[in-house]
Amino acid sequence: MILINLLPHREEKRKRRRIAFFVGLGASAVTGLVGVGLAYGALAQLTAAQQDRNKFLTTEIKKLEIQIKDIVTLKGEIESLIARQRAVEDLQSDRNLPVHLLNELATQTPEGIYLMTVKQDGRILNVNGIAQTQERISEFLRNTANTSEWLVRPELVESKAVSLQAANRDQKRMFDFTMRLNVSQPQDKAAAAAAPASAASAPAQKKA
Repeated sequence: MILINLLPHREEKRKRRRIAFFVGLGASAVTGLVGVGLAYGALAQLTAAQQDRNKFLTTEIKKLEIQIKDIVTLKGEIESLIARQRAVEDLQSDRNLPVHLLNELATQTPEGIYLMTVKQDGRILNVNGIAQTQERISEFLRNTANTSEWLVRPELVESKAVSLQAANRDQKRMFDFTMRLNVSQPQDKAAAAAAPASAASAPAQKKA
């Protein structure tokens, strides 16, 4: 027996293919939407996490700014206290300065020299005296230039021969001289010595 299909089978195949195409297209669209949704959710989570980090960093920065202000204020107070301490030390040193200068003059003045007047003008000390010989004046200059901590850079302003009457009423030839000396306290030398050391350590730290 021979069977003959009289139905339009080609049209039926086209419908099936069309339905399969639209089903696949819909599945692809659904899959794409799901992927986009998942990506959006992940991006939203990352954004929220970054915003939380930004808030945390902003809060910590504000705390650090407050601490920095406190440190700056503390440094200013420390510098003010150090300045006051130095002022007190300088005042105490200036109070004792005349005693040190007189002791230094007594130590550095050689025999045969008699000091008549000593005047201080700031860091300058003017000394007037009588010497038996010019060599005594030179010795006085060498002593203050080489071995004195308080009197430095001596300068002979004037030296002239004078005749003075001795106890036996004889005329004696002496030398009237005037000297100018600079007053230098030992702590000034220590500060001057510390300045080059600190300047030399700064480039070494930069190289390190």
